[in-house]
Amino acid sequence: MDETKDGTTHFGYREVPVDEKKKLVGQVFSSVARNYDLMNDLMSLGVHRVWKRYFVGTSGVKRGDRVLDLAGGTGDIAALLHERVGETGEVVLGDINAQMLGVGRDRLTDRGLVRGLRYVQLNAEALPFPDASFDLVTIAFGLRNVTDKARGLREMRRVLKTGGRALVLEFSQVKPEWFRPIYDFHSFQVLPRLGRLFAQDADSYQYLAESIRKHPPQEELQAMMAEAGFARCSHRNLSGGIVAIHSGYAV
Repeated sequence: MDETKDGTTHFGYREVPVDEKKKLVGQVFSSVARNYDLMNDLMSLGVHRVWKRYFVGTSGVKRGDRVLDLAGGTGDIAALLHERVGETGEVVLGDINAQMLGVGRDRLTDRGLVRGLRYVQLNAEALPFPDASFDLVTIAFGLRNVTDKARGLREMRRVLKTGGRALVLEFSQVKPEWFRPIYDFHSFQVLPRLGRLFAQDADSYQYLAESIRKHPPQEELQAMMAEAGFARCSHRNLSGGIVAIHSGYAV
């Protein structure tokens, strides 16, 4: 799937120059950073916390592993990973947005989580790490905001050690036909109103709803991971395909 052809790409339902998308996405997440976790709870009725715990719980991460959590945002995935890698492991929380990274660092520090955590402002399309640096690379609810997803996936593959695993948790294509109108109503009518009411920002949540619809569906993303060099690629739907976990290994 070529999402950057003719020098343009999608920002929600708009076509914008490739160079402009990074700035526009940055503005969205700078706007929502302080209310990000509250809005996630409101939008998913708290179910996002169950998805994330399942995501980490089935990751296979073990004590002593070195893990890169991309688009790590406010640190909830990093905190769950940190519990599992223990004192001998390390979790690197990476995010392109300084405001989101700052919120994550402050929250984890306030919880007393300091040792074994690093914070790096980075672009997922050009990771500042040597080849074969990590046992696990995760990205939760962030891949759809990467302009060149194929390039981002190749970078994830590059920094994985042989035998390492990449895991992507992302909104995907709802499978039950009967549920799709309900989901669309929630996405395009309820979400922007929640954004306006609780975050004084309807436009950012309109974009987030649109970005979900523009993200590659399950089978397409699985094929993209295989094309990026991953082996044993698979996906697992959660909540009827509202979200899916994609997995691939470096061999």
